[in-house]
Amino acid sequence: MGSKIWRLIFNFLLSAMLAVFGWNAVLAFLNWAAQDPQLKVYFAAAQGDEWLGILYRTTFIAVGGIFGFALGATIFRRLELVGDRLRGMATRDKVALVGGLVVGLLLAAILAIPIILFLTQYSPAIAVTVAMLLGVAVMYLTTVAALSMKEEIRFYMPASPEEDAPPTEKFKLLDTNVIIDGRIADVARAGFVEPPIYVPGFILDELQHIADSSDDMRRARGRHGLEVLNTMNKELDLTVREYDRLAPRVPGEEVDARLVRLAKALNGSIVTNDYNLNRVARLQDVPVLNVNDLAVALRPRVLPGEPMQVKLVKEGKEPTQGIGYLDDGTMVVVENGRRQIGETVEVIVSQVIQTASGKIIFAHLQEGGAGSSEENTGGDDLEGGVRAYTRSGPRRPVRR
Repeated sequence: MGSKIWRLIFNFLLSAMLAVFGWNAVLAFLNWAAQDPQLKVYFAAAQGDEWLGILYRTTFIAVGGIFGFALGATIFRRLELVGDRLRGMATRDKVALVGGLVVGLLLAAILAIPIILFLTQYSPAIAVTVAMLLGVAVMYLTTVAALSMKEEIRFYMPASPEEDAPPTEKFKLLDTNVIIDGRIADVARAGFVEPPIYVPGFILDELQHIADSSDDMRRARGRHGLEVLNTMNKELDLTVREYDRLAPRVPGEEVDARLVRLAKALNGSIVTNDYNLNRVARLQDVPVLNVNDLAVALRPRVLPGEPMQVKLVKEGKEPTQGIGYLDDGTMVVVENGRRQIGETVEVIVSQVIQTASGKIIFAHLQEGGAGSSEENTGGDDLEGGVRAYTRSGPRRPVRR
């Protein structure tokens, strides 16, 4: 509730600021146009006609207010992400951040004075805007410089043992792929992945980057992952960013490598469905909970000789084969099932093969069912147009 109120206040203030900026921009532009002989002809009416001048100002105020309200939502969302990071930062990092902001604010004030004095004679609004942009840029640079010196701050401000000590809980760290996959929400809800569940900040950043991608498919996958996290946070109370300091960022390091380092530092396990991350983590003695392994283990077991129903959807590699799928995605290859594609048929399991990608079930049509060999008896035409022999008694031998 508090976040919504702050968002509305921020949007209102930004809209009001841009509306005032639009009003002053119109005044500055008309004054500048009045000094130009060529533009004076076009804008003389706006300066002489009071109603036309009000129309110009009202238009710019409306545009500035609408743009400010739309921009405010995006900026405040970024501020919320920054707030989440601040909550997960160590004390030394916070001290470095505050020190950088203070130094940046002092430098920005010193540099803004001559800029404001120079630009005020043209437009006070433009002078204030340029000074604010310069101040933000200077404070950003000083903050980055201060955070890069946090190791030097450690010498003057050593951390307490409790701060650097890993938590006693056995966290389950979520990977980006398993979040986008979405099945982890149902698995955790069912109790197969017990809390506490941890979402590292760099995983959340990568998910946000995917959600902001220009590619439509990647953007949809990223937004789906964020929705999954929001749902899990409401039901399971996730822990986010709090212990990222135990695995500091290394320039050039990939996200998976840092996730493995953080899992080792937390003495936790990684929840993923990525095959490569699974192998790398196990090589470093990090426990892995693979959602795909759980799905394979929960597939219904089928034994040779058991009957089942399957809908054939396409042709197989062999001319007479039909292909169907079970509800869990297991492929079923049915011999002599090509003619029944699009139908649900009764089959008998003949063989089950386990491959690297999963199980493949081989089956044949049940006797007496559709497509079985019995329907070709009793005088039906055989393949190739040869008619079956139906007369009683022994057949006459063929003379050679």
